[in-house]
Amino acid sequence: MTISSTTAAAVTVVGGGFTGLAAAYELAKRGVKVAVIESETEVGGLAAAFDVSGEKLDRFYHHWFTNDLEVMNLIEELELTERVEINPTNTGIYFAGNFFKLSTPWDLLNFKPLGFADRIRLGLLALRARQVRDWQALEEMTAKQWLKDLGGENVYRVVWEPLLKGKFGTYADDISAVWFWNKLKLRGGSRGKGGEERLAYFRGGFAALAEALSEKVRALGGQISVSTRVREIRKHNQRWHVETNRGTYLSDHVIATPALPLIADMIESWAPADYLASLRRIRYLANVCLVLELRHSLSDTYWLNVNDPTFPYVGIIEHTNFQGPQNYGGRHIVYLSKYLPHTHQLYSMSADELLDFSLPFLKTMFPAFQRDWIEAHHLWRARWSQPVVERNYSRLIPSAAAPLEGLHICSMAQIYPEDRGTNYAIREGRRVGAELASQIVKPRNARESEDGDVPPTAHLNLSDLAAV
Repeated sequence: MTISSTTAAAVTVVGGGFTGLAAAYELAKRGVKVAVIESETEVGGLAAAFDVSGEKLDRFYHHWFTNDLEVMNLIEELELTERVEINPTNTGIYFAGNFFKLSTPWDLLNFKPLGFADRIRLGLLALRARQVRDWQALEEMTAKQWLKDLGGENVYRVVWEPLLKGKFGTYADDISAVWFWNKLKLRGGSRGKGGEERLAYFRGGFAALAEALSEKVRALGGQISVSTRVREIRKHNQRWHVETNRGTYLSDHVIATPALPLIADMIESWAPADYLASLRRIRYLANVCLVLELRHSLSDTYWLNVNDPTFPYVGIIEHTNFQGPQNYGGRHIVYLSKYLPHTHQLYSMSADELLDFSLPFLKTMFPAFQRDWIEAHHLWRARWSQPVVERNYSRLIPSAAAPLEGLHICSMAQIYPEDRGTNYAIREGRRVGAELASQIVKPRNARESEDGDVPPTAHLNLSDLAAV
């Protein structure tokens, strides 16, 4: 889409991921003129997709838990509930050269790497974690301390330490107990009557939901522009100017949703040094995700945690053990995921280089695997993939309100005590959109009641106003 050199809206939303789209949806449905700008060629952010045998597949593996109510409510509003599939899945652990299932209470009781007493401790740990109500009491503790206190040294060494180090590397000992508590609480609340984990997926991939949401925003009068990269956000003559490679966006308010250091770069010309420092204080990990299209399945496990420090990937996710291979031309889809600093050598490898690097590890883990099983492979990178959630993280999160009125910050790093994810991105986007709409619409309605002049964009349903 080609835009003019200047585009005007009441609100400019920077970022077309789920946070930005959800905010735009709340604004547009209340009659607020909104423009969304996205630097990539399509909306969705980390939920972008690519084509496999005519079907869209997520670049990075995705699923929802059954207790992810924010996304489920949005899907219901968009009348797309029939596209949600909820299936039981299985989880496993690769430890000391062996595979172990760990999806049900029975699997736990048969987890041989731990003695019987430690198996009981592991099961009780999950139950005790779900009973925590005051997460703030955990803020001073690291995940390492907390997990050792709950389950003991052996349980930590076998189960939790490899996962923490596999995901966070050198930051592992800094990770907050709050972050881990929320992971245990979330997964524990997404189980069926038999204790099996149940997960949800959107047919067509998460990108299909992002596209449906963007279409709704457009239908409500919002504007969405892709391939539009922000160079600067500044305020001039009481209006916000968002300078991009495709022109200037003028608005009364800006909602910025990218990673905090990127926002700092956008406002560096005028923002106070201490505020810029707060945006850059939170550390982020990058992610590389090697996606394989295979002729044969590697295993019957959907989510395999790799508790082996010599293996480069923390997880092997065989997507087609969740959504069948018939959806992808009969091919079996495997994600190999690694979180790492963006300076790590693996982050700069090409797809072919990373595949060559990975093959010996796959062969060790799955002896039957052959290179000629691979029909295609793809590499995706995300520079700002995972905020490092340290102890006392709540003290690090910058305010949603920027130093100048009218600039609102809403990014994945501000989601707390929960961790980043589609469900919470939608929740926070809708929250900031609804709050901002209430600021814009109510004063405008008050002015209109005085002069009797109602512009076309101000026609609102009473039900919309009641929902603000």
